[in-house]
Amino acid sequence: MHHRCPPMIMGPRLRKFALTAHVTSSVGWLGAVGCSLALAIAGLVSEDAHVVRSAYLTLELVGKFVLVPLSFASLLTGLIQSLGTKWGLFQHYWVLFKLLINVVSTLILLTYVQTFNYLAGIATDTTLSDAEVLGLRSPSPLIHAGAAVVVLLVATILSVYKPPALTRYGLQKLSQRHEQRRAVSQK
Repeated sequence: MHHRCPPMIMGPRLRKFALTAHVTSSVGWLGAVGCSLALAIAGLVSEDAHVVRSAYLTLELVGKFVLVPLSFASLLTGLIQSLGTKWGLFQHYWVLFKLLINVVSTLILLTYVQTFNYLAGIATDTTLSDAEVLGLRSPSPLIHAGAAVVVLLVATILSVYKPPALTRYGLQKLSQRHEQRRAVSQK
């Protein structure tokens, strides 16, 4: 007779702490993306080169010191939540979709930091005239921030509504639990 190790389920206090950390980092990430969207709009539509320069410098700082850390915090705390609660990592499609959203978004963000660096380089290039800076404005930060808002809102909606569809693995686990209950009740 072999014994299976039960999944690691956190106690109520630890679960609430982990959930609070996950919600805080995820909502913070969404809020920081919202700020980035505002900066991207200012950088794209302003006719004042000083505003464009300031927006691009601020986007670089927000990207490096807010967006990237919050994306990693959201990913780490999400993994802890899924592995330490009844939801599991591979049992529910909504959990898998959130994981996929987070990993892909974080990878895109890590790549996009190079664009933030490029735009900040434009902003600090004192050899560029104001007209040249205005001519180098880019819609890219607006497009990326807008897409990120949509994607992170989808992740938020999945967290709130938790669609009940189970993965194949989740269905197997459910079947095993029913079999175990049946076996216990027949004793």
